[in-house]
Amino acid sequence: MKQRLLTAIAAVAMVASPALAELTIVDTSYRTGPYAANGIPFSDGYQDYFTLLNQRDGGIGGEMINLIECETGYNTEKGVECYEATKGEGSLVYQPLSTGITYQLIPKATADGIPLHTMGYGRTSAKAGEVFKWVFNYPANYWDGASLAITHLAEQNDGDLSGKKVALVYHNSAYGKEPIRTLEKLAEKHGYELMLLPVDHPGQEQKSQWLQVRQQRPDYVIMWGWGVMNQVAIQEAVNIRFPMENFIGIWWSGSENDVKSAGAGADGYKALTFHNLGSDYPVYDDIQTHVVDTGNAAGAGDQIGSVLYNRGMYAAMLAAEAIKTAQEMHGTAAINAAQMRDGMENLEMTEEKMAALGLPNFGPEFKVSCENHGGNGFGAVSQWNAETGEFDLITEYYQSDQEIIQPLVEEDSTAFAEENGIEPGC
Repeated sequence: MKQRLLTAIAAVAMVASPALAELTIVDTSYRTGPYAANGIPFSDGYQDYFTLLNQRDGGIGGEMINLIECETGYNTEKGVECYEATKGEGSLVYQPLSTGITYQLIPKATADGIPLHTMGYGRTSAKAGEVFKWVFNYPANYWDGASLAITHLAEQNDGDLSGKKVALVYHNSAYGKEPIRTLEKLAEKHGYELMLLPVDHPGQEQKSQWLQVRQQRPDYVIMWGWGVMNQVAIQEAVNIRFPMENFIGIWWSGSENDVKSAGAGADGYKALTFHNLGSDYPVYDDIQTHVVDTGNAAGAGDQIGSVLYNRGMYAAMLAAEAIKTAQEMHGTAAINAAQMRDGMENLEMTEEKMAALGLPNFGPEFKVSCENHGGNGFGAVSQWNAETGEFDLITEYYQSDQEIIQPLVEEDSTAFAEENGIEPGC
């Protein structure tokens, strides 16, 4: 079953209605606003996977999934409103798809006993499960992403970045500022100079930043953007003839929407990813048959296999597998949010399991634990092929620099615990 809520106000009106399914999932989407081009495919993939489980399997463990969509417009205030309006429906987990919303929801969801899954975004130190008991960010986080980018650049220089200049073009928000600390630590280790270029929301004006790139001539540019900011940045890079093979984005700056408007000039642009690409997987045949062809798709069905559709589908798949884990652990199909948390904390993704789900070689293997809510920090690099209109993986999955990342996680999570009177422990 699917209930579509266009606003948080509409959600309030439905809280009093009787629940028609036992497993409730809220999709805090954004199909409107300056980030809609990115929000739409993620939401389509997220919803279509749960719809597939309902249509093909009769839900999860015999319990149907009650899918509620609440539009946030990527606005933090609206995101919090959506949470408050829908939490009484019995949602098992929230996937805010916004670092700003995540920061606001961490204390609320913790107090309410509802888990958050901030897959590849949000507060990085939430990887420390002893402190952030209700927050999960597997399979990788922002600091992993910063490290993965630097590792790739180092490999392009025989392991030596000393004397190089690396510019970070970033969304001037909590999201964009997340990697700075890590990149500074990595600069100390690798000897490169870090150049910071903030871009104000929503990112449509970047002339001054790219003028600085042209004048100061960094060897590499790393981008931490989202929505229209990505499109503008890539076009500006094309305009000043910055070499695309030296321009690499975080995984939220690596969708087809980001590069297509720049045409052939975007060829060679790189972006990180923590999952595979394309639609050549058995699960997509099932989505076509059971969801799109039956008229139950969340969107027009034209996003299947796109980078962000895949990511939304992957997020839903991880939630579904956590539900299965919780059902097995607690001996009941009709789990609650607290039991869902247990399922998320004991989730293990193996290649065998992913292949059985119709997603062979789709993502890295990882195991969640109380101490580690964030996975093992594996990712890969993709590159845009303008001729084929596709991103291609150009590396295998490799791990972030845990000697740098883990001490930062421990430092930040310990400070958070002290500030908020939290006694860490499993």
